[in-house]
Amino acid sequence: MARTLILDSEALNALARAKERPTLALRARAILTVAHEERALVRVPSPVLAEVYRGGARDAPIDHVLNDRGIIVTPLTASIARRGGALLARAKLSSAHAVDAFVVATAIELGPAIVATHDPDDMKKLSAGIREVRVVSI
Repeated sequence: MARTLILDSEALNALARAKERPTLALRARAILTVAHEERALVRVPSPVLAEVYRGGARDAPIDHVLNDRGIIVTPLTASIARRGGALLARAKLSSAHAVDAFVVATAIELGPAIVATHDPDDMKKLSAGIREVRVVSI
């Protein structure tokens, strides 16, 4: 396994809302278990939080997953933002895919890395040709 596991919003949501998404939760937990067994770092890029947080009590399961499982939120730095923009341009994707681009850019920065996602097509477009990033579907 890679040195770092990056969770996108669907992977984080699956872990936080296992009752609503049982199949995705099972897959995400399996990937997370292997990451912990391999002593890989587990990270969530900070822009992912904008996709999953909605305020109030609904955020508690997400906070629980982040705090309980040793998952660190990685800040969006200028370097990651620039790289994300370049990835969008190279993949010919609009800024509607910016968070996905930041996820891949974070994986590159922390790589070698695996990106766990329920949207592998866009992630694979963004990471095409980048050997240190592997995309796995949950």
